[in-house]
Amino acid sequence: MNLDAALAAAAAIAGVCTGVIAMLAFRWSERDQARPTRSSLHTDAVLPPGVDTVLSVLRSSAVVLDEADAVVKASSAAYALGLVRGGKLAVEPMLQMARDTRRDGEIRQVELDLPRRGTGRGDALAVSARVAPLGSRLVLLLVEDLTEARRIEAVRRDFVANVSHELKTPVGALSLLSEAVMDASDDPEAVTRFAGRMQVEATRLTNLVQELIDLSRVQNDDPLEDAEPVRVDELVAEAIDRCRHQAGTKQITMAAGGTADLRVWGNRGQLAAALGNLVENAVNYSSARTRVGIAARRVSAPGGDLIELAVTDQGIGISERDRERVFERFYRVDPARSRATGGTGLGLSIVKHVVASHGGEVSVWSAEGQGSTFTLRLPEAGAGRDRDRERDRARNARDRHHPLIGPDDREPDDREDDETHPDETYPDESLSARPTRQVLP
Repeated sequence: MNLDAALAAAAAIAGVCTGVIAMLAFRWSERDQARPTRSSLHTDAVLPPGVDTVLSVLRSSAVVLDEADAVVKASSAAYALGLVRGGKLAVEPMLQMARDTRRDGEIRQVELDLPRRGTGRGDALAVSARVAPLGSRLVLLLVEDLTEARRIEAVRRDFVANVSHELKTPVGALSLLSEAVMDASDDPEAVTRFAGRMQVEATRLTNLVQELIDLSRVQNDDPLEDAEPVRVDELVAEAIDRCRHQAGTKQITMAAGGTADLRVWGNRGQLAAALGNLVENAVNYSSARTRVGIAARRVSAPGGDLIELAVTDQGIGISERDRERVFERFYRVDPARSRATGGTGLGLSIVKHVVASHGGEVSVWSAEGQGSTFTLRLPEAGAGRDRDRERDRARNARDRHHPLIGPDDREPDDREDDETHPDETYPDESLSARPTRQVLP
């Protein structure tokens, strides 16, 4: 009995000790968890009041660093640019700027070129970095992406240089020809010859200025504000009439097919100019006694049917190297030939802007010595009209819930769009499929 009692007492004492040890361990664990750690210091709580809210609405990429150069706060844009990796600032020049600013408190700014993440391209990402102290312990880094601004500035600079060069050529020619006319005042035949050359240069200068005006208009105006159903056969007839004289001079045959009962949705004047530019290029760059064809068809697309217009020639063709650049302003595949044909290098750029502003696209197929096919894809009248109405309804719905815009503040046309209007119907006869690239006899 005494042995059993001793064993029971020992077991009881062991159980009490185990319970005490477990409770002490639990209390120690709770206190250890409550103790601030290095990682817990790097939370939003260490930021001054309101800073987190301000950083969340900035368009710039924002990074906040503590005294150990650890990232306390970083915006999603900073991660997207690759500035922050593994909780550290990954750009060494920016990190050095942050350390210098933390040391002397001065605001610093620098522009850098960073490699793009995840691309094998050699182009760099242009950024502007600004570092400023944030309180006594933190440093704020703001990074602005300047890549698109740099690209636009380069395009503008090139455009100004190209315009200056293109205007200088005919103006200089007119100046020289006028001097020649004055020197040859006693020679009627020479005066007539020089006057004819002056007329050619003046026409070239007029065409260049007009195309600059057209390009500016299609870039700044919204063609869908005055959109209407436009008959494709009328656009084709107008384009052919525009080039009939040049084609007749070179004995080029122009043929059209598949254009009946097709309508596109857009601005008639801009669409006519775009198609006319394509047909004019086809005629100018085709050899004598060849054919230029214009074909149209309806194609199905997820957002609605499209009208496909293809202009095919049997001209000199375009090399693969030049194919991607033919829609650039002032770009010429063959500058010498372009000057002989009177081209300004703006026609295809105008085509691209017109088609893009109408919600379509333009593409080119070409082979050197075999000719080219330029294809326009534009929304059909019904599909384009429905898309515009849907856009207007969405805009009206947004305006009705806008705190500063009420239902009565909208334009009269917008309020009318809230009502249900019966759709107009157009002939929709099925057409036999025609290939985009047509081989003309």
